Amino acid sequence: MMAPAQTLPDNIDLKKYGTNLTTDELIQFIKYLNAYNHKDSSGLDSNSSDECEDYCRGDFYQGLRVYNGLHGYVALVICLFGTIANLLNIMVLTKKDMAKAPINKILKWLAVADMFVMIEYIPFASSQYIYMKPGEKDFSYAWAIYILFHMHFTQVLHTISIGLTVTLAVWRYVAIRHPHGACASFLLSHCNECILFSFVISPIVCFPTLLVFKVSERVKDNRVLYYVQADKNSNLYRINFWIHSVIIKLLPCCILTIISFVLVKVLCEASKRKQKLKEYSNPNKSGQLQHLQKHASRIPKCDRRTDRTTMLLVAVLILFLLTEFPQGILGLMSGIMEKCFFEVCYQVFGEMMDLLALINAAVDFVLYGLMSKQFRTTFKSLFFKRRLGSIELTRVTRLTTTCV
Repeated sequence: MMAPAQTLPDNIDLKKYGTNLTTDELIQFIKYLNAYNHKDSSGLDSNSSDECEDYCRGDFYQGLRVYNGLHGYVALVICLFGTIANLLNIMVLTKKDMAKAPINKILKWLAVADMFVMIEYIPFASSQYIYMKPGEKDFSYAWAIYILFHMHFTQVLHTISIGLTVTLAVWRYVAIRHPHGACASFLLSHCNECILFSFVISPIVCFPTLLVFKVSERVKDNRVLYYVQADKNSNLYRINFWIHSVIIKLLPCCILTIISFVLVKVLCEASKRKQKLKEYSNPNKSGQLQHLQKHASRIPKCDRRTDRTTMLLVAVLILFLLTEFPQGILGLMSGIMEKCFFEVCYQVFGEMMDLLALINAAVDFVLYGLMSKQFRTTFKSLFFKRRLGSIELTRVTRLTTTCV
């Protein structure tokens, strides 16, 4: 729809105001002023809305908009459960028998990062989706500052989780493929440094976001409105999306996909070896020899623990990939299609991406409990105070048995 033509009243004489402006120049100024006044809080004006009206349509998109109305309540439940679950993870993984394994140290700090993400998300979800009515927005300066903090805090901690997950996968790969090599010895002696590296490098990688988004203000109906905005036409804005999508999301996902494939292949090879050992029997042999073969075909307990640990870590990695790949693809599309996709599509998908990230951070406790006998045993001894009698907690070596 074309905007109505701008005209000036006939009785206005610009010369008596001592100005050199022409009538056309004043009309052009009024057009710019009207365009500025009609911008909404996100900075998307009416012309931009017309330009982006063909983006993100369909039943799935409408379904996401319906879910967004329930997101606050769902996220709040997940965050409360996840905070408690990760706290239990930290308590179990800090126990003396568990803390010996280097991978358990990585899992412990991964639980710390995930727990703080959910603790911070609780007040955000409560205010944004529950306390505020649908369609209501808070333009106070305090809320704008909190939104800016929320963006940077969650991104840095989530990047730390990504770094620790990659470290976890690389560690397990080295432990299986080269258990006695120089790389394994290096990782073994620098476990704490590897963990610290994720905490140091993540704020550096996320630093461009701090420069892109800032608190802006404008006056509307004699009120000063504050909101978080970015210059969507700047090169730094585009570079930030490429860093976020490619370096922080897609690159780790590619690394984890390769490592997960290798770990699954190792599990399949181990399963085939077990099957061959079971089938290795000769009925023509004497009973004594068959008895020896039967015992020889049993898989050592250490190998069984190694397989269970590898299976557990594969489950953690696959869950991580299901969460991070969609976010990386959305970020990449935002970098390619620029402001229209981000304004219309990305923000609607944002709640669903938050949900996937929260689920990923909350269910590790369930995975550990289902797949790790040592975790269950330590949990029972810690919280139920049962006498274990002759049952002895699994002894772990410093590298190869990385049970959790």
